[in-house]
Amino acid sequence: MDRQQRVVDHIVDQLAATGVDYLFGVDGANIEDLYDAAYFHDGVTAVLAKHEFSAATMADGFSRAGCGLGVVMATSGGGSLNLVPGLGESLASRVPVLALIGQPPTAMDGRGSFQDTSGRNGALDAQALFSAVSVYCRRITSAEQILTALPEAIAAAWRGGPAVLLLPKDIQQSLVPVRSRLSSAPEPTTVGDPWPIARALRRARGSVTIIAGEQVARDDARDELERLRALLRARVATVPDAKDVSGSPGLGSSSSLGVTGVMGHPGIADAIRDSALCLLIGTRLNVTARTGLEEALGGAPTMSMGSAAPYLACTHIHTDDLKASLSQLAMMLSGYGRRPNGVRVPEVVGHEELVPPRYDGDGIRYREAVSALDAVLPDDVDIVVDAGNTGASAIHNLPVRRSGRFIVALGMGGMGYSFGAAIGMAFGRGRRVVVVAGDGSFFMHGMEMHTAWQYRLPITFVLFNNNAHAMCVTREQLYYRDIYSYNRFRPANLGAGLAAMLPGLHSVNVAEAGQLPSALGEALAGDGPSVVSIECSADEIPPFAPFLAALQKSGSHIGPQGRPTTEESRPHVAARA
Repeated sequence: MDRQQRVVDHIVDQLAATGVDYLFGVDGANIEDLYDAAYFHDGVTAVLAKHEFSAATMADGFSRAGCGLGVVMATSGGGSLNLVPGLGESLASRVPVLALIGQPPTAMDGRGSFQDTSGRNGALDAQALFSAVSVYCRRITSAEQILTALPEAIAAAWRGGPAVLLLPKDIQQSLVPVRSRLSSAPEPTTVGDPWPIARALRRARGSVTIIAGEQVARDDARDELERLRALLRARVATVPDAKDVSGSPGLGSSSSLGVTGVMGHPGIADAIRDSALCLLIGTRLNVTARTGLEEALGGAPTMSMGSAAPYLACTHIHTDDLKASLSQLAMMLSGYGRRPNGVRVPEVVGHEELVPPRYDGDGIRYREAVSALDAVLPDDVDIVVDAGNTGASAIHNLPVRRSGRFIVALGMGGMGYSFGAAIGMAFGRGRRVVVVAGDGSFFMHGMEMHTAWQYRLPITFVLFNNNAHAMCVTREQLYYRDIYSYNRFRPANLGAGLAAMLPGLHSVNVAEAGQLPSALGEALAGDGPSVVSIECSADEIPPFAPFLAALQKSGSHIGPQGRPTTEESRPHVAARA
């Protein structure tokens, strides 16, 4: 007679066998059996978050950092619904995540049970809901279904995106035969043939520009990309959420063009315009990434390789494994008679920056704070950047560390993503993570700092405290005549407040630029979590191309008090901002 085990024990055993070390989530009545199974499994640690959105971003950050499959658990009802924005980010950014979501017992389906999401008799339909934010969604209605559904879900997630299993409580407690464990996660199945790109490169006469995307990081293809860049003597730009795939020391920094798009470097358009061929590697090049480049891309021969076709028309080679396809491409272009002899090294590799208008009001300047942070960050830290004016400044001005990751979530751009993602990265990579976020993001999900404090994780939270949703304030000023503001907060002392709230947490407030080097250095030197809250201003314009273009068009700039003035702004604005 076969030995039997609970469905939840089967799930945990199978996940552990594929290399899953951590399960992130928030406990509750209809997921507690899975927590129970995790507790009694030596190879798995269940991490308790404070909010399901943050648990989802922990799983996303864990996976995005290359630590393996990110797994998130949530109970039924409102707990499960809180996962939606986090899973939406993973879907838009094609990040492998597995979501295990508890449901009320099947006997109560359609009978008015608390948190009924069966879709029956007028109940909310969880399968319909989560199918919209996943690449795979299945509601398990018998214990035996888990035997096929779990490997199917894992395989779907590895193809790029979240997979969801809806688990009624009685099914979780049911018994299934003990089966042999999965030995590894399924590998991507499609390796595209890059021959059309190789042929085009052999015919190219002039320089080559590469725009690299997030799939390079997901497929661990940085070295292969660098080999191709060196072979072609190409210049490389990266999309904002792939800043660490090229251009850091040791990865073609001398040929780096910087970041594309709304927070990027305007000189990239010139590089594309002058290219014999532009290669898109592992990116769909969405609007955030391609703003300012449309005209140049329309006039330059362009080809693409990656798991999804880009949003602009061009020849595209589908591949689920960039590491393999880039290696093949390099081999096709190596050796006697194969080299693309017509490619040329450009005489100048430009690196233009967006130049916001000078701001003379109170607070530490964004660029000052980012420069001070850059000066003290060691080579082996990871960086997670949140949304808003703060994020724009860090994406544009903060260099990638030599051996560190640089992550920003621009699929949905949800504020507060960085707090959970940093926790997932810290668990997965075991090294210091630096969060760069604004106070608006902090007020949404910053209490996840308590989780970092509870687990003594090496995370330094750098908060740009401008007492506002500053990007919304800037929009009010630029587009709505600055006659009102919904988006300014009563000032809060975040550094001192967090120090009082979480005993032993190193947390300070910095109001003068001269205090930044020592404050940041001390925060990075400790073993556990730390906080540096930097007082800045909501009235400073960040390096964000649409804002600078609006200023240029209006012939005005934001004055010291946040009021538009009629002073000519063109000297302050990059030509193609």
